[in-house]
Amino acid sequence: MEPVEDIIKLSDPGEVGRAEHTRGDRFVVQVSNVAAWLFPILMIAICAQVVLRSSGFNQAWLDDLQWWLYGSAVLVGIAYAVTNNAHVRVDIFFDNYREDKKSRIEIFGLVWLFLPFIILCWDVTVHYAIASVSADEGSDSPNGLHNLWILKVFMNVAFIFIGVAIWAAYIRFLNKLTEPVLWKQLLFAFPSTMFLINLIVFYGIWWFLRLTTSGEVTNREIGRNPIFGELEVGVEEIPYTIMITVVVTFLVIGLAYLRDRARDTGY
Repeated sequence: MEPVEDIIKLSDPGEVGRAEHTRGDRFVVQVSNVAAWLFPILMIAICAQVVLRSSGFNQAWLDDLQWWLYGSAVLVGIAYAVTNNAHVRVDIFFDNYREDKKSRIEIFGLVWLFLPFIILCWDVTVHYAIASVSADEGSDSPNGLHNLWILKVFMNVAFIFIGVAIWAAYIRFLNKLTEPVLWKQLLFAFPSTMFLINLIVFYGIWWFLRLTTSGEVTNREIGRNPIFGELEVGVEEIPYTIMITVVVTFLVIGLAYLRDRARDTGY
């Protein structure tokens, strides 16, 4: 008879390790359980299109629907895989490591490699989504699914969802090594923290200039403001926004440390 844990892994992977799950983990699992129904709908759409096409009644909207369903399900599935620790890894080595070493590797992979990439993906696709909404983008086919901007907006939101899954998993692994107070969360995830603060700094400055500048000034001209320039340090050129980001990042971590320390001491 198979162990109960193995049966759960096959029947409901979201329940594996539930005792350690944070609210973020449970949120990801619940949303993913709903999104899982996209796969049977996708199979029906594929089979229907095959039958209709072979009968001479090709439906372009069914082709588009397949891409919509598949793309949406895969993006949600990435978050689900992170929460359930089901992503691809060189397990032949990893399985033999000590638990603390496993946690350190997970933390490094999640918030030093994966999350910065997801933040970058969000930053790229937010412009992609805005442009699609502005153009009211539709299908290339007259009979296809229009309002393609819905899928592109969903893609951008999905990266936030994946980010939530990564951060929740990160907190879970950090908790195995130390108390995951805020300043430790921010410090041990330094690249992710700095990437996120850089977005806030950059867009904060850009929107401040946009809202306080004459409407005759174009967005391109705002992007040429000296604040978005670079400082030459030897052969290197460092953007001013990056320099501001580094200062703000350490300031935020320092304030978080003082906050956590005040809570511990009761002051």
